[in-house]
Amino acid sequence: MKKYALFLGCNIPARVRQYADSAVAVFEELGVGLVDIPMFNCCGYPVRNYDQTAFLLSAARNMALVKKAGLNDMLVMCNCCYGSLKKAEYVMKEGGRLRKKIDLLLARNDLEFSDSIQVKHLLSVLYVDVGIEMIRNKVSQPFGDLKIGTYYGCHALRPSKITQFDDPVAPSLFDELVELTGAQSVDWPSRLECCGAPLTGVNDHLAMSMADKKLSDARDAGAEYLCTACPFCYMQFNAARENGCSSILYPQLLGLSMGIDRETLGVSDHMCRTCTHSGQAA
Repeated sequence: MKKYALFLGCNIPARVRQYADSAVAVFEELGVGLVDIPMFNCCGYPVRNYDQTAFLLSAARNMALVKKAGLNDMLVMCNCCYGSLKKAEYVMKEGGRLRKKIDLLLARNDLEFSDSIQVKHLLSVLYVDVGIEMIRNKVSQPFGDLKIGTYYGCHALRPSKITQFDDPVAPSLFDELVELTGAQSVDWPSRLECCGAPLTGVNDHLAMSMADKKLSDARDAGAEYLCTACPFCYMQFNAARENGCSSILYPQLLGLSMGIDRETLGVSDHMCRTCTHSGQAA
């Protein structure tokens, strides 16, 4: 069984627990092992623009813990954490004076960064490592005419040289994963624009306006749900959903199509009714 160190970040355990629960259930069904590393800390993003050493040490420490656990692959579920950890991975593997400084700081706690560590997004693990055919074979209750608007988020796509997730201008990986469930991925105007979450607490009106526009765009394009794989985007859309379609996390969508019960996935009754009306097997 392939095993990954599961990195939840700070927000998922506290505010979007259903994301973790649904992902664990889906990966278990797919025969993928997820290993909890109790000593994980913040990805470093909050201090990234203030103190590069503190940011890099925080991120590199997480990767060093993966190595200490005897693993090489780190599965990240949050776009923000993914972008932060990929940046740190890139800087550390480039070497140089900052790498040497971080190595010395890690050594004080009996930790060591390894170039063999790979930071991977949840969607990349599904698409590349697990594979399309494996997922397709596990879909037992495909959706019928359910229309989904995929929302990639910013940190997974850009900067593409560092994240190496998908084409930043014309991504398709997420759309293909959605369509494996039997749902239709619809094209919509603002699918690659920011959800507005970074502005929350700074300019709440603008943040909500940006989210409202995306939900309205997706609804006008025919989407019944906006599907994301980022806790920040999910929370932002849920806060603004009065003017557009509702949102769902990808492991929830995939889990329903695999026949996993809604309680385990943390899915509402409304979503289940929508799925049934859209042609999913009851």
